[in-house]
Amino acid sequence: MTEKGKIIWRELFEWVQAIALALIVATLIRMFVFTLVSVEGISMEPTLQHRDRLFVHKFLYTPQNGDIVVFDPTGGRSTKYIKRVIATEGQTVYINFANNSVYVDNELIYEPYILESMNILRDNQPSFGPMLVPEGTSFVLGDNRNNSHDSRAIGAVDNRRIEGRAVLRFFPPRTFGTLR
Repeated sequence: MTEKGKIIWRELFEWVQAIALALIVATLIRMFVFTLVSVEGISMEPTLQHRDRLFVHKFLYTPQNGDIVVFDPTGGRSTKYIKRVIATEGQTVYINFANNSVYVDNELIYEPYILESMNILRDNQPSFGPMLVPEGTSFVLGDNRNNSHDSRAIGAVDNRRIEGRAVLRFFPPRTFGTLR
């Protein structure tokens, strides 16, 4: 092989190495630092709309009250839920459907994102709870309470199944911004 051929092969090999390293780094970042998700459904309206695209922070995340989180409710990795953390381990949740109120540790929480009254839960119960959130779990609700499959039905969510906190909506462009 000529000297020119060796230079070309060396250059090509360096490009392949650089591309492979970039792919490995991108994969590691996506697995451990952040991911992108698409909102499916109406359970988080009006805060999030169907087909919104979100940036989700994963690295060393611990659930906090008020955070919008992405989690896998079954451990099957196929279905992702997006809900708001209402309470974390050791806190007590009580929901009064009659006056559309949610209490955490006997304190009414301020929820300006709720636009309509909650329907009564199953069996015509006027309330939910009180429920002590177990260790290692979080109690989550959708912002569209009448159209949300959340902790009222599935129970508290194991924190190990929470993938991270939605921090930014990047699509559609007109709604670009941080989330809280």
